[in-house]
Amino acid sequence: MASRYWAVSLPVQDSATALWNTLQEQISKHSFDTPLYRFNIPNLRVGTLDSLLALSDDLLKSNSFVEGVSHKIRRQIEDLERVSGVESSALTVDGVPVDSYLTRFVWDDAKYPVVSTLREIVDGIHSQVSKIEDDLKVRVAEYNNVRSQLNVINRKQSGSLAVRDLSNLVKPEDIVTSEHLVTLLSVVPKYSQKDWLASYETLTNYVVPRSSKKLHEDNEYALYTVTLFGRVADNFRTAAREKGFQIRDFEYSSEAHESRKEELERLVQDQDRTRSSLLQWCYTSYGEVFSAWMHFCAVRVFSESILRYGLPPSFLACVLAPSTKSEKKVRTILEQLSDGRNSTYWKSEDEVGGIAALGGDSDSYPYVSFTINLV
Repeated sequence: MASRYWAVSLPVQDSATALWNTLQEQISKHSFDTPLYRFNIPNLRVGTLDSLLALSDDLLKSNSFVEGVSHKIRRQIEDLERVSGVESSALTVDGVPVDSYLTRFVWDDAKYPVVSTLREIVDGIHSQVSKIEDDLKVRVAEYNNVRSQLNVINRKQSGSLAVRDLSNLVKPEDIVTSEHLVTLLSVVPKYSQKDWLASYETLTNYVVPRSSKKLHEDNEYALYTVTLFGRVADNFRTAAREKGFQIRDFEYSSEAHESRKEELERLVQDQDRTRSSLLQWCYTSYGEVFSAWMHFCAVRVFSESILRYGLPPSFLACVLAPSTKSEKKVRTILEQLSDGRNSTYWKSEDEVGGIAALGGDSDSYPYVSFTINLV
C-alpha cells in the first residue's frame, strides 16, 4: 500500500474518456510503475463565485485539521496495539482498506447530499470530525487516568524501599505489638548495614537486644525490624534519622493489605477494559474520519478545479501514487495534458531551477494538484 498519493485534476477540452485514455497511455509508457485511478466526484453545487473564493480560503486550514485528526487516531491505534501486544491490523473504512477506499472512491450521498452547498458539506465535515476529536480526548483522558493510578500503585510495589508499599514484605509474625513494646521498620542504605547492626541497640534506651531482623533488600536499601518500648519510639526515630536511617511509618493490617490487593486487581481490569474499548472506538472512528477526509479532498479538487478552469465543470480528477524517482516524469505528463500554454507561469521557482516540487501545491502547476499523506 502506498502511503502518499497525489489528487489531481486536468481540464477537459473534448472528452473526459479520451483524456483518461491518453493519461493512462502516457503513464503506462513513461512511468509504468505509477498506480493511476479515477477520482469520481459528482457534480456538486457551485454557488456564487464569491462563496467559492471564500470557501477556497478555508479549505487548506480545514484540510489540515481533518488530516491531523485522522493521523492522531491512527497514532493512538498504533500505541494501543503496541501496548496490548496485538498484531497490527489493516485500517479500514466500512470493511474496505483505506488505500482501496481512496483509489475506488465513491461519493456517499446519504452522508453528504450533493444538493447541499459546498460550504454546508465542508462545515458538516468539520463539525463531525470536531466531535470525534472531542470524544477522543475524553476517552484518552479516561484511559490515561486509569494508567496513572495503576502506575502509582506499581511504583509503590516496585520502587525502592524508601518509598514502596511495605505491606507485602512484612508478615504478621515480624511485628511485635503489646502494651509496652512496638516494632519499627528501618530502611538502611546497603552500605550502612554494618553500622546499623552495630548501633541500633544504643540509639536510645529500652531497645530490645538482638531484636533487629532483615526482611528484604533491594539495589539501594535493606529493610530491618527493631523492637523497643513504645515510650522511646520518637527518640529512636530522631536518633536513627541523624545516622542516615529512615524509620518508615507502618501498621500491619490484613484488611488493608487485602484492600490494596483488590484495588490493584480492579485497576488492572479497568485498564484492560478501557484500552480495549478505546482501541475498538479508534478503529471505528478512524474509518469515519478517513471517509470524511476523502470527501473533503473531493470537495477541494472540485472547488479548485472550478476556480482554475471555470464553469461549467469540465475536468478529469484522478489519484496517482508515483515513486520518488518517477515524480518528475509524471509531472511532465500532467503538464503536457493540462493544455497550459503559459505553463511556465504556474511553475514554482524551485522547479524552474530544475528541482521538482515535492508533493506539489495547487498553485505550482498549471493543473490542480495536492498531496494526500495516509501516514
